[in-house]
Amino acid sequence: MRQICLTILLFSSIQLQAQKIKLSRVDSIPTENGKIAIQPIWHGTVAFVWNGTTILVDPSAEEALFENYKKPDVIIITDIHGDHFNLETLEILDTKETTFVVPKVVANKLPEKFKANLVVLKNGEDFNLFGVDIKAIPMYNFPEEKNAFHTKGRGNGYVLGFADKRIYISGDTEDIPEMRALENIDVAFIVMNMPWTMTEEQAASAVVDFKPALVYPYHYRNKDKTYSDLKKFRIMVQSSNKNIKIRQRNFYPGQ
Repeated sequence: MRQICLTILLFSSIQLQAQKIKLSRVDSIPTENGKIAIQPIWHGTVAFVWNGTTILVDPSAEEALFENYKKPDVIIITDIHGDHFNLETLEILDTKETTFVVPKVVANKLPEKFKANLVVLKNGEDFNLFGVDIKAIPMYNFPEEKNAFHTKGRGNGYVLGFADKRIYISGDTEDIPEMRALENIDVAFIVMNMPWTMTEEQAASAVVDFKPALVYPYHYRNKDKTYSDLKKFRIMVQSSNKNIKIRQRNFYPGQ
């Protein structure tokens, strides 16, 4: 009887563990040169696979979540905070041939072992890797003060160009003019968590301004461990522009 109970407990534990690490579905976006596979992973971590090239944005999660993405061709990092720049996560990935694309503040903190292939971008600069155009975009808080959570020029948001498709990664930012001025964005990953980035109202207002075709809310867990109201965000956006699609995916598997 004791053995049976132990077996049941072990089986239940395995089931719970498997459930915990189950990622959201992989989405597919067509381009004129092949499909982009998009995998939400955790909080601000996203994987893109296009024509055999794997790109990880802000890898910061437990090892099990990277089972299919352990040898990225490119790692893009937005800022220095631990939910974006996580050395423990970098250590469990195979990065011997990985190119890192980072702002200077991250480059200064990267151990030498990760600097063999390093691209440092400032706001407004761009670089092409594996046919993907990577442009650094400002990300910062209002008001622009030295003690802000995110100061202008320190970190980067990014616009990634995959053939004819443009994907915007907001990074930790508020609804800044540079975001509102974006054009021809096909897919946008938009943060909203307080007190660090945007409210649902700020995020919706900015999205309505720059009109991306498709929006993924991401990085939406607040300081108090609650989650931003994604339904509220969707209603606010689509009440102003029904042509903007909102795609909600689980960025907190197992939570």
